[in-house]
Amino acid sequence: MNKENLFSVTEEKLNFPRSNLNSTSPMFVPKYFFPLALFSLLLLFSCSSIEVFKENTEIPVSKPYQSFVIVNKELNIRGFEENFIDEMVKIELQKQLEQAGMVYDAKRPDLVIRYHSNEDPRKKETINNVNPYPFWGYRVYDPWLFNPYNMQNMNRVSVSNYELLQVILDFIDPVQDKYLMTLTAVTEVSNPKTKPKKVLKSLSSATQVFLKTNPIIAK
Repeated sequence: MNKENLFSVTEEKLNFPRSNLNSTSPMFVPKYFFPLALFSLLLLFSCSSIEVFKENTEIPVSKPYQSFVIVNKELNIRGFEENFIDEMVKIELQKQLEQAGMVYDAKRPDLVIRYHSNEDPRKKETINNVNPYPFWGYRVYDPWLFNPYNMQNMNRVSVSNYELLQVILDFIDPVQDKYLMTLTAVTEVSNPKTKPKKVLKSLSSATQVFLKTNPIIAK
């Protein structure tokens, strides 16, 4: 779940005349509407959560790394398929580390960083089950409105496309030539328009994990 977004729903006590409690008027709001709405919002935003996984730890972070270099920038290596996103990541990664107190040094860096990605197109099937008694209370015995033998044909399977996005950062000690760690931030992208934003959030999540293990000494 994306904890950056916090939603609060306030349920007000509404007094309705007794004669309107069974009314089908659109102004009537069931008492379970607000908890259901909150659950729907939480379910919606849980789909955009970001998970960060750590692997390839050959040596521990035993000293603070003060300077760094980005291999992709120096050797002009693309880590993403789209040029726009690749340039965005290259700039943002350097910006985040410099804001944390590290210094970019292409000649004698303490740390070598390489970024790349895994952009895997996938499909998701959703079964839409139709209410088997849609006309209950509305002339339910009318054969023109309700036929239980045809309800099986009302179920529909919808297919949606999405992308399993992985933003991967390799942190390497150039002196020992070993991995400090590889951090992989994983999320789903269902709309191409939101992909740049998802990439930046994933990048930030992975970078913050590294910075928590690498205390910068202020100069």
